[in-house]
Amino acid sequence: MDRYDKPAMLDLPRIYDPRGNLTFIQHGDSNLPFDIERVYWTHDVPAGEERGGHSHHVGRELLVATSGSFNVNLFDGRNWQTYTLNRPYKGLYIPPGYWRTLDNFASGSVCMVLTSTRYSEDDYVRDFDEFMKISAGR
Repeated sequence: MDRYDKPAMLDLPRIYDPRGNLTFIQHGDSNLPFDIERVYWTHDVPAGEERGGHSHHVGRELLVATSGSFNVNLFDGRNWQTYTLNRPYKGLYIPPGYWRTLDNFASGSVCMVLTSTRYSEDDYVRDFDEFMKISAGR
């Protein structure tokens, strides 16, 4: 089994500086299990709202709380696991085949997402019942 078959918290590089710290991700980093094809971020999420609500067939993602905090709830078809993201130098790696929801956003939170694929609606599973059928076949 590949170590990237399951979700994992990844430590991102940090450069400490008294003027403020710097964290980065760049092409070819050994701790990132995919080449970055797309980056997007969610922000200004109203209190009580939920994001996500989908799975991917092939896309891999790394989620980072660049500001604030929020929960990422992952479901593999049998078990739920919740991760709280609240450090800009920690990323949650999500392989394909996991249903995800994001909730409990603190005011001012920003969720940056790095993905292994360009946007394609065909990669998304947006119906939970369909996801359950797919996950039962694994």
